[in-house]
Amino acid sequence: MTTNRLGELSAAGVAVWLDDLSRVRLSSGGLDQLRREKQVVGVTTNPTIFAKALGDADEYDWQLRDLAVRGVDVEEAVRMLTTYDVRWACDVMRPAYDASAGIDGRVSIEVDPRLAHEAQRTVAEAKALWWLVDRPNLFIKIPATEAGLPAITAALAEGISVNVTLIFGLDRYSQVMEAFLAGLEQARANGHDLSKITSVASFFVSRVDSEVDKRLEKIGSAEAKGLRGKAAVANARLAYQRYSEVFSSDRWQALADAGAHPQRPLWASTSTKNPDYRDVIYVEELIAPGTVNTMPESVIHAYAEHGETHPDTVTGAYDDARQVFEGLAAAGVDMADVIDTLEREGVEKFEASWNELLDGVRKSLAAAGQGDGHPGDAARGNADAAAQAGGNA
Repeated sequence: MTTNRLGELSAAGVAVWLDDLSRVRLSSGGLDQLRREKQVVGVTTNPTIFAKALGDADEYDWQLRDLAVRGVDVEEAVRMLTTYDVRWACDVMRPAYDASAGIDGRVSIEVDPRLAHEAQRTVAEAKALWWLVDRPNLFIKIPATEAGLPAITAALAEGISVNVTLIFGLDRYSQVMEAFLAGLEQARANGHDLSKITSVASFFVSRVDSEVDKRLEKIGSAEAKGLRGKAAVANARLAYQRYSEVFSSDRWQALADAGAHPQRPLWASTSTKNPDYRDVIYVEELIAPGTVNTMPESVIHAYAEHGETHPDTVTGAYDDARQVFEGLAAAGVDMADVIDTLEREGVEKFEASWNELLDGVRKSLAAAGQGDGHPGDAARGNADAAAQAGGNA
C-alpha cells in the first residue's frame, strides 16, 4: 500500500503550500492537480518566481501585445501580468479556501520590493494589489523590515490579509507578531470582521544555515564544524516557542473572542541548499500544529516519496535549540550580524529580481510594438502592428 506522506503531514497540522507560480502551471492544470493530489492548499510567489515565469514562457505574449497597444508603462504592465496570474491561482485554490473556512487556499503576491524601506508607499501598493486581484483568498506579502512593521499594521487595519515575508531573526519575529496584534486591534476598531482577516509570518529557514555554515567553515574548529546544519532548525523552533507564548496571551484571547485567527508561522526557503543534508530536512524537523510549510514542487514530490512524519518535532526540542545557539556563540558566530546580513541580502535579491522582471517586460513590450517601453511609444507605432495585436484585446 502506498503511504500518503503528505496526507500524514497535513494531519499533523502542517499546511502544504507551493512556492511557485507560472501561467504554464495554471493553463496546464498543474496547480489544480497539486491541489487535488498532493495536499497543496496554498501558493506563494515572489519577484524571483515571476521573473523566471515571464522569462520562460510564451503564454504571456498575447497580453504583452495588448499592453503594448494600450501604451502602458513597464511597471503597470508588470502589475497587470502578475495580478492576472495570481487572480487565476486564487480561483484554482478557492476549493481549499472554502473547505478550510478561509484559512488556507491562499495565494500571495508581494509588494514592489524597492519599497521595503518606505512604509507609506508600501501600504498604498498593498491596497492597489488588493483591489486589482479582488479575491478574498489573496495574501499581500510585506517584508519584515523596520519600515515594513508599521505597514503590516496599517494593511491589517484596512482589512487586508497579509503574508509577512523575509523574517530571519527571533527579535524581528516578535516585532512582527506585535504588528499583527496591533493591526487586528485597529481593524476591530475600524469595524472590520476579524474572522475575514488572516495572516502568516514567513520565517526563512535554509538561508540561515547557508550563512551560518559559511562562518563555521571559516572558523574551522572541530566544535564549529560540528554545528553545521543546525542553526536554521534551532532558529525556527525557538520562533515557534515565541509564537506559542504570544498566542496564548490574554491580549490575543480578546482578539480570538472577537473572531480573529492566529498568525500562523510559515516556514519559507525550505529547499536544502547543501547536498550533504537530507532533501526534506526543513520539513521533517519543523512539524508542529498550526504551521505552514511552503515548498518548491521538487520538495513536495521528495516528501511524498520518502518524507517521515512525526506528530511534533518542534515543541519538545526547545532546550536543544537553545544549546545550539549557545554553541554558536561560543564558537564565535555573531547571530545578530547573521540576521542583519540575511535581511539586507534578502531585500537586495528581491530588488534585483524585480529589476530583472522589469527589464524582461520592457524588452517584451518593445518586441510587441511599443518601442522602449514608455507610454508615448505606442502612439508612434505603425497601424499594422496595432492591428496585428488588437485581436487579443
